[in-house]
Amino acid sequence: MMHPHKALSPAKIRALTEPGMYSDGDCLYLVVDEGGAKRWVLRVVINGTRHDLGLGGLSWVSLAEAREEALRLRKIARSGGDPLADRRQERRVVPTFEEAARKVHESQSATFRNEKHKAQWISTLEMYVFPVFGSLAVNRIESADVLTALARIWTEKPETARRVRQRIRTVFDWCKVSGHCSSNPVEGVSKALPKHNTKQEHHAALPYAQLPEFLQSMRGSDSGISPKLAFEFLILTVGRTSEVLRAKWNEIEEKAWTVPAERMKAKVEHRVPLSARCLELLEAAKGISNGGEYIFPGRTPEHPLSNMVFEMTLRRMNRTDITPHGFRSSFRDWAEEKTNFPNSVIEASLAHTVKSKTEAAYLRTTLFDKRRRLMDAWANFATTKPTEKVVRMRGTSRA
Repeated sequence: MMHPHKALSPAKIRALTEPGMYSDGDCLYLVVDEGGAKRWVLRVVINGTRHDLGLGGLSWVSLAEAREEALRLRKIARSGGDPLADRRQERRVVPTFEEAARKVHESQSATFRNEKHKAQWISTLEMYVFPVFGSLAVNRIESADVLTALARIWTEKPETARRVRQRIRTVFDWCKVSGHCSSNPVEGVSKALPKHNTKQEHHAALPYAQLPEFLQSMRGSDSGISPKLAFEFLILTVGRTSEVLRAKWNEIEEKAWTVPAERMKAKVEHRVPLSARCLELLEAAKGISNGGEYIFPGRTPEHPLSNMVFEMTLRRMNRTDITPHGFRSSFRDWAEEKTNFPNSVIEASLAHTVKSKTEAAYLRTTLFDKRRRLMDAWANFATTKPTEKVVRMRGTSRA
């Protein structure tokens, strides 16, 4: 028997009332449902498996249109394609860039270093990117759109622009993996932008020779007792602001302060040896903690000091020429010029990661005992009265 070919006609279709499947030929069928509704189905083999693809109801798709669509889909299947996957892709809702960015931001919320970084991540996109192409579907965004957004801030705010570029790239990487787009339009954009001045701006630091005088002046300033204790603790432990402000009593034991990994920049737990002066600061802090968990409490024992407290302390001292973070540089310069401690001990005291993978593979120790001697020497130097002669620290020979 010959297979049917264009067996149906408009008149025959109108006459069909019994439920069932009626062949038009070439695997195209008209299905009459129990309720009398009529719809088109294409029965086709895709990668060795038979599938029934719905082509729509008769009220929306005519006989001629059903035959045309069936022919198109059969050609795709016979050439090794997958019309079913293509249709699924077409039906998938493609998000706008803003929708995708907010979803990525939410999914990564647990990985941000702190709330400030979390807020900045999305706020920079809201300010510099969403107005340009935030409302466009991600599969319609081109490199030219990314270039337009970045060009506005590339030379005026280079560091912000680089971070925005990385955040755009992260969003499109997620979109690509999720099947919303086939490429990342950030690729190659940097080549079309002017080169940045690669000179690195460092945090303004106090010359280490002025540190004893600075500490004496800071202790006599009109700042609160908690900020002053915290600031001196920051300097003597060469810690970072967020590490010190959120320091808790349960992190102190056996003349050491253990900073948990989640508060460290490198996400690795860091154990800090505490000098005699640091222990004195902690003893003084017990009188103001009022039983709270934070060593240096803010307005209430349940809350730490503000992130801006050290900057405000410097402003009250009329020392806007330096920064809190700069005291780490002061320590680095002092240790390099005034001691004989190895570079590995100095870097470990600053909680810097070992950049060389080979060196990191063999250096498994935290050099804690040697770091204790270095931190003791640093505290002795920093707390020397300005009128006293500062001499080379004892116990600073290489081990």
